[in-house]
Amino acid sequence: MSEQIPLTTIPQIAIIDDDAGVRGSLGMLLETRNWAVTEFERAGDFLNGPRARDFNCLIIDIRIPDMSGLELYEELNRRTKARHTYLPPALFLSGHGDIPMVVKALKQGASDFLEKPVDHRTLLDAVSKALTADQAARSSFDTQAQLIQEISELTSREREVLSEIVRGYLGKQIAEHLNISAKTVEAHRLRICQKFNIRTSMELAAKLRDVSPSLWEKKEDDDSL
Repeated sequence: MSEQIPLTTIPQIAIIDDDAGVRGSLGMLLETRNWAVTEFERAGDFLNGPRARDFNCLIIDIRIPDMSGLELYEELNRRTKARHTYLPPALFLSGHGDIPMVVKALKQGASDFLEKPVDHRTLLDAVSKALTADQAARSSFDTQAQLIQEISELTSREREVLSEIVRGYLGKQIAEHLNISAKTVEAHRLRICQKFNIRTSMELAAKLRDVSPSLWEKKEDDDSL
């Protein structure tokens, strides 16, 4: 199940680059903006260290030894999807001949790429944009995670009633479709609204407007009363 990811007060930035000189110079530059920086030499160091979601921006050298920056990003994407968690924006550092790898990274969701040697102003502007994007993305992720949590608390019968409500059916129609009384439908509707912290079916439909019905239609439990 997804979990909410708290916003940090001080932006946390990870630099993954095997060149200690590059890590150090970039770190000092970023710290002039009062951003906290953590350095990693290899992809494995990052994967075995803090969680990616604990950072607000990742700066990844695309040609890290052993596991490349692109392979690292692919693995982070895989873990993110498998664990239903959050992956912050990633900026790639690349050399002149790395364009095909960068294009592939961008197609997989990377935020931007910067060619070495990195211009200081360009880097600071790119990180600033990534941090702004991170704030919006985290807020959206938290909203979705809360919604998934609320859906998980519905009984199987409540999910059936919910599906009918979202399709626009009225109480009597839902009662006929599910072969239950209109009073029972209303009781389920009230409990659903309570669990979603709303008051009307219109609010419920609006809240679930952009959510796939598979989130509640595929789940079942023993309570069908």
